[in-house]
Amino acid sequence: MSLMTILLQAGEAANFSLSHLGGAIGAGLAAIGAGIGIGQIGKGAVESIARQPEASNDIRANMILTAAFVEGVALFAVIAGILAVLK
Repeated sequence: MSLMTILLQAGEAANFSLSHLGGAIGAGLAAIGAGIGIGQIGKGAVESIARQPEASNDIRANMILTAAFVEGVALFAVIAGILAVLK
C-alpha cells in the first residue's frame, strides 16, 4: 500500500480531503523553512561580523531586513495553508 493510499484513506476516515492535508503540511513546511532560513541568515551575519567587526552595524541592519522579508513570506505561506485547510 502506497503512502498516497494511506493518506487518502486517513483523510476519508477523518472527513478531510487531500487539499486539507496538503494545506496543513504546506503551512508546517513554510514555518520550518522560515526557521531554517532565519537561522542561516543569523549564522552568516555572525560570521561576517567576526571577520569584519567594523561593519557590524551595516551587517546587523541587513540581517534584520532580510529576516523580516523571510518572515513575511512565511506568514503568507502559512496563511495560504490555513485557508486551504478551512476551505
